[in-house]
Amino acid sequence: MKAAPSPATGQETIAVVYLLVGLTGSGKTTYAKRRLEAAGVVRLSVDERVHERHGRYGVDYPERDYFALEAPVVAEVREELGELIAAGHSAVLDHGLWTRKERDEWKSLVRDAGGRPRLLYFPVPREELLRRLDERNQRENDANALTVTPEALDDFYARFESPEGEDEEIIEPGSF
Repeated sequence: MKAAPSPATGQETIAVVYLLVGLTGSGKTTYAKRRLEAAGVVRLSVDERVHERHGRYGVDYPERDYFALEAPVVAEVREELGELIAAGHSAVLDHGLWTRKERDEWKSLVRDAGGRPRLLYFPVPREELLRRLDERNQRENDANALTVTPEALDDFYARFESPEGEDEEIIEPGSF
């Protein structure tokens, strides 16, 4: 792995990239902001960039358009992440990474760029997700307040693959 010299010590450091895994409302953004960004880790949020460019999910554009709007943002974030790693900066990918295939692709990107991936998994029971989402659904002009119905959450669960045996670290609800 490529290493960049630390400005503080002059010694080589390997950029750590935190890959967040969890459903909508599981606490990924809160954790990324409170624990990682606050400690100087660069946060890259796909949802916030899509919101900046296109508005609110399900309000300013139809839900079915999200993946088409998201694709160029993901490509941009991939490129930016590679540049951050090359410069020796640690980062957090504030994105759901719902499938093992996605997680494997991002881990490979991080390793190929010379970084060290850490997979952080946010398991939250369905009832708690529904409570959090109900609260969030009331917020307006918030990139992270996607309107999610119980039926949509069921669809999310159907597409989500919990990480198992991927060197994941469990972040317990309420631990941050």
